[in-house]
Amino acid sequence: MKKGAATLFDAAGLSDQAPRPLADRLRPKTLDEVIGQDHLLGDGMLGRMVRAGRLGSVVFWGPPGTGKTTVARLLAEVTDLHFEQLSAIQSGVADLRKVFDQAKARREEGRGTLLFIDEIHRFNRSQQDAFLPHMEDGTIVLVGATTENPSFELNSALLSRAGVLTFKRLDDTALESLLERAEAHEGRKLPLTDDARSALIGMADGDGRGLINLAEDVFLSQGPDAKPLDREALATLVQRRAPLYDKGQDGHYNLISALHKSVRGSDPDAALYWLARMLAGGEDPLYIARRLVRMAVEDIGLADPAALLQANAAKDVYDFLGSPEGELALAQATVYLASAPKSNAAYMAFNAAMRVAKEGGSLLPPKHILNAPTTLMKQEGYGRDYAYDHNEKEAFSGQNYFPEGMERQRFYTPTGRGFERDIKERLDRWAEIRAKKGAGR
Repeated sequence: MKKGAATLFDAAGLSDQAPRPLADRLRPKTLDEVIGQDHLLGDGMLGRMVRAGRLGSVVFWGPPGTGKTTVARLLAEVTDLHFEQLSAIQSGVADLRKVFDQAKARREEGRGTLLFIDEIHRFNRSQQDAFLPHMEDGTIVLVGATTENPSFELNSALLSRAGVLTFKRLDDTALESLLERAEAHEGRKLPLTDDARSALIGMADGDGRGLINLAEDVFLSQGPDAKPLDREALATLVQRRAPLYDKGQDGHYNLISALHKSVRGSDPDAALYWLARMLAGGEDPLYIARRLVRMAVEDIGLADPAALLQANAAKDVYDFLGSPEGELALAQATVYLASAPKSNAAYMAFNAAMRVAKEGGSLLPPKHILNAPTTLMKQEGYGRDYAYDHNEKEAFSGQNYFPEGMERQRFYTPTGRGFERDIKERLDRWAEIRAKKGAGR
């Protein structure tokens, strides 16, 4: 009988004889066999916990197929904790209560419980709160796994009691090691050309489990004497998977951030790459178009007023043509914005004006710029001494337009880049005239 087996089926060793996916058969048996997470194991935090013989509650944050479940199971083994696994997608309060009761009984017998919760971010606030007393009194050691940013998805109370450990996406070297492990297990090389092998690793997109599943498809479809598949034949066989990208979660925000910052950083090549990544991942092109419009007004502004026209035109073109032709307009706008001179002067000026408007209260405009449609208003001085700018030299009067009692403000400071060079010259000239007339305050 196997110690710590979850079921009688497992305890009898019958599960070893049942058909299992290759990824399950290759699951590491020890922490030393885990690939790609050396920063956590060995001299990392988990390695130190294991050597100390005391495991604290943690949250594993990282993309799929990076070993989160495997590491949790192995941690339970090396610390002699009972391993209990639940999925937040399939479990509710009743399931949690049952696990807690069993863990309490187990604790009374002198054995602790490692409770592994997959997709822990799927639990709501009250469900997450249910863990707290059992973590505090030592009934369970909680190991949660999530692909989403814990800062946004998990309660602060839970995070204060559990460290967050980041699992890294597996790089090409780690994925190659997994392929070699699969080949050793199968006793033969994958029937792939070197180019196709590189393509297979690329298809996995950093997902170790996904890579082994793809390799298993190749092994099952190609006999020992099969001719090596090239890149095109491989793509046809396994049906190339879309890049990892969740439009509603971290992938969505990470990629649009990368696109926006590439445009702001005036790198059209990087911007095109992130645009292509988003489109390949199934992002709504009109969402991208809206963000391009925002980039035009936030990061380019009056340094190139045509940037806003380009961004709006790209949105209209996509509305008119649809996909895939309309996507070229998005690409053109992306290149234009990334290549344009940059200025956030108008953006910063508006923010500053909003702060002063909120802090200043309900100050009235100066009377000389108010219309006086009634006799009473004329008697009150409305419109008195107003200077009509078109009648002034250089069409500039230099009169005051700020509320009475407010010092003159300077919100907008053009950068001197692009079209703002001309704007800066005009504003400097008007400031000079205003100073000479003594109208500035």
